[in-house]
Amino acid sequence: MGQPLFLLENPVQNYAWGSLTAIADLLGRPSPNGLPEAELWIGAHPKAPSRILEPAGAGTLDQAIHRAPVALLGPEVCDRFGNELPFLLKVLAAAEPLSIQAHPNPEQARRGWTRENEEGIPLDAPRRNYRDPNHKPELLCALGPFTGLKGFRPVEEIARHFDPLKLPEIAAELSRLGRDRSPAALRAFFARLMTLDADERAPLLSRALAEARRRGGRDPAWGWVSRLHEKYPGDVGVLSPLYLNLVTLEPEEAVFLPAGELHTYLEGTALEIQANSDNVLRGGLTPKHVDVPELLATLAFEPRPREVLRPHEAEPGEQIYRTPAREFELALLRVTPRRPFVSAPGRGVEVLLSLEGTPVIHTDAGPLPLERGRAVFVPASAPSYRLEGEGRLCRGRVGA
Repeated sequence: MGQPLFLLENPVQNYAWGSLTAIADLLGRPSPNGLPEAELWIGAHPKAPSRILEPAGAGTLDQAIHRAPVALLGPEVCDRFGNELPFLLKVLAAAEPLSIQAHPNPEQARRGWTRENEEGIPLDAPRRNYRDPNHKPELLCALGPFTGLKGFRPVEEIARHFDPLKLPEIAAELSRLGRDRSPAALRAFFARLMTLDADERAPLLSRALAEARRRGGRDPAWGWVSRLHEKYPGDVGVLSPLYLNLVTLEPEEAVFLPAGELHTYLEGTALEIQANSDNVLRGGLTPKHVDVPELLATLAFEPRPREVLRPHEAEPGEQIYRTPAREFELALLRVTPRRPFVSAPGRGVEVLLSLEGTPVIHTDAGPLPLERGRAVFVPASAPSYRLEGEGRLCRGRVGA
């Protein structure tokens, strides 16, 4: 008999933009103390690792992996990722917009981590940008209608949004962008916009808001300018819907966020799977630490398509989202009384989260019901499992 499954208790992050109901409903309990619940973390990140409920006395998931990395992760994952679970699974519940942000690539993360350590910045300091040496590609999969901003729009769309405003504060950069559609021109435009002083920002935002009142009912981007201004008056980030792609997802549609892609999530509930990192470079729309120079050093200044991902069916009841990420792969699993799901031969380490119904996972150790919101860690050396009953789950595992 191999390793038993670990039944997990998972920490919640109480960020201000979170929902009072979404994560509480998933877990079948009220929101503690009435605080907004923004993210449910399922994994072994040292900031907030999952706690192992069963077997009792096993501690937290990162501690268990430290004691037996090969048994829990498998030799291949240990060789590739240094005895660490390389992904973090989340439920993200955005009742209000997140910060405008991007994530570093591997080299940027290592440099930033080393630099801030040498500067003696504590890991929990609010001004810390790099809380680990890892990059943070991520996949977001909508559980309901979900809206976000992702990647720079085509240059002609940016010009079309800004030209009617007749903004002298950014006229030179906007004119250059119209003539020269290079990454350097896009960087110059964005850098100027993000570094305007207060005297320059005020008239620019005033004209933009007047335009938003005229156009908001016809153009969702302008509607979001108004909504963001209500939450963050005076923040130049309220103009982000004019230069970033507005993306609306239906349930089970997804987007992939590579390193250096500027984005923010506006509203909705979703699954998120990412490399095991908490590195975020913020540019606005937040009371948290903002570091525009570091953000500028991180971004890829090129337009990105509004690419929406849909899963493909690998086996009956198994829908997988394909991405370039080595650290993770997300799948949705559906089981019915007539169609159970059996794990594949050679299965590696996995995390399962029950989303609907009460499927039952069967192993050599016996059955374990997975009520909605329950999560289990499946070690690489655990025996094959079988899911029966009625329900829907998500599965996180290491990418191919």
